[in-house]
Amino acid sequence: MHSDDKASLFTPVLLSGCVILMVGFAIRASFGVFQVPIGSDFLWPRSEFSLAIAIQNLAWGIGQPLFSVIAEKWGDRKAIVLGALVYAVGLVLSSYAVTPEALQILEILVGFGIAGTGFGVILAVVGRSTNPENRSLALGIATAAGSAGQIVGPPIASWLLGIMPWSEVFLVFAVSILLVLIVLPFLRSTNFATKQEFEESLVEVCGRALKDPSYIMIFLGFFSCGFQLAFITAHFPALVEEMCIGIPQDSLLRSIGVSTTSALGAFSIAVIGMANLLGTIAAGALGKYFPKKNLLSLIYVGRTIAAAVFIMMPITSNSVLLFSAVMGGLWLATVPLTSGLVAHIYGLKYMGTLYGLVFLSHQLGGFSGVWLGGLFYDEFGSYDIVWWVGVGVGAFSAIVHLPVRERPLLNRVAVG
Repeated sequence: MHSDDKASLFTPVLLSGCVILMVGFAIRASFGVFQVPIGSDFLWPRSEFSLAIAIQNLAWGIGQPLFSVIAEKWGDRKAIVLGALVYAVGLVLSSYAVTPEALQILEILVGFGIAGTGFGVILAVVGRSTNPENRSLALGIATAAGSAGQIVGPPIASWLLGIMPWSEVFLVFAVSILLVLIVLPFLRSTNFATKQEFEESLVEVCGRALKDPSYIMIFLGFFSCGFQLAFITAHFPALVEEMCIGIPQDSLLRSIGVSTTSALGAFSIAVIGMANLLGTIAAGALGKYFPKKNLLSLIYVGRTIAAAVFIMMPITSNSVLLFSAVMGGLWLATVPLTSGLVAHIYGLKYMGTLYGLVFLSHQLGGFSGVWLGGLFYDEFGSYDIVWWVGVGVGAFSAIVHLPVRERPLLNRVAVG
């Protein structure tokens, strides 16, 4: 530990980390916009493109702990450079894909690129570089930066698709992710890890965590977050377009250009992103004052109730917007709390790897949500079954966080 002095909240590390997350997630959140143009070009069924995005989510999850290990062994900035390069290569090669199989294989590279420039690496840098008083809020702000990318990414992608082919948009995105490397010189972090944490090896810390029931419960609980988020991101616009009763003639939505259910579906994702900015920062701030495990349970309870009520009621423009606002407020609120919980219980030195392993569960959920959404839609012509699965796993996550022991593991070991 280099210093016990309090640092300001908005450090160069936090600000540069926010830039990287915003650009990386702006690109990642835009893939749903390409479903129609790519499918129209090649006449692919929806399940083929869904599988490509599902594979991207799975590769992201597998790559997250790997890039975290690279960051902790050879340096954060080297891991981010490697991630950006892999991301760009995956996007460039994807622009030449003409078969579903080719796109699905190339999404492995894109997923690994997201891992190298995403939450696992960046949140670990921010967490290690921020004093305990500001850490939870800083993690919330960094997570919110990814949410801001979700807001701006799809509209930019849609605008670019209006002036160039989808393949060229992928090339623009490849250049964009490389440009974020400009902020890397500002990503010089201090480290608030304890002396005892520095003396332990990665194998020792991971071995102890993997034997801890609390870590396993955190791992299992993060599955539903990925399932719900990935399913809604990939399929909610289509669900709204097909099931929404319509938009009233005198609706305020029409005054802002949202006059069709198709436009409402796209707008709902933006509403989720905007609400998420507030929800994520609020969750990070609350994590300083309340047990993070209890906040996580409440978030999953809220998601479960919101999803169940929405699907049981008639789907109208008002219910879509209300659900989007509520779900958006709970969207990535789990991330600063989960990453902060891992840091608090298992220490800062190897926070990236330990959170990366937990994040693998999130992405296994993401793979399942996206893939099953497309598969069941093609089979049954409806998203109802997958929607109710999401409700069920959300309820499971609300329960499984309650027994988590929110005390530093080293303290528990010393007492025990």
